[in-house]
Amino acid sequence: MMHVNDPAVVERLMRTKGTWAIVGLSTNEWRSAYDVSLYVRDKMGMEIIPVNLKGEDVHGEKGYKSLADIPADKHPMDVVDCFVNSGRVGAVIDEAIAVGAKAVWLQLGVFDDDACQRARDAGLDVVVNSCPAREGWHYGL
Repeated sequence: MMHVNDPAVVERLMRTKGTWAIVGLSTNEWRSAYDVSLYVRDKMGMEIIPVNLKGEDVHGEKGYKSLADIPADKHPMDVVDCFVNSGRVGAVIDEAIAVGAKAVWLQLGVFDDDACQRARDAGLDVVVNSCPAREGWHYGL
């Protein structure tokens, strides 16, 4: 069954201040994660945590190689924002569940119905095929 985003969930996630782990955020300025993460931090007022294969720091924020590497004082993460391809997002969602994240947000073009169902079954909020920078104008952010 194809996931349909709940507008109330999208709005709550965008308006409630919290910590967003941005998976796939690196120093590559050509990738959409680079600019969208700035929007999440600077316009939405969220704390961001870069997560990338090298564990690089991005935008002056400490980076980590995986969600599990993020220190316990940052848990539970409010949102795990997924800038990875659909073939890899299931593993990220499983890790988000394992670390006790509250929500997963799959960026534009990222889909995995089975993994999203696992997240919902674990009690996480789920947003699919959406971008907070595009949604922001709906909420005056």
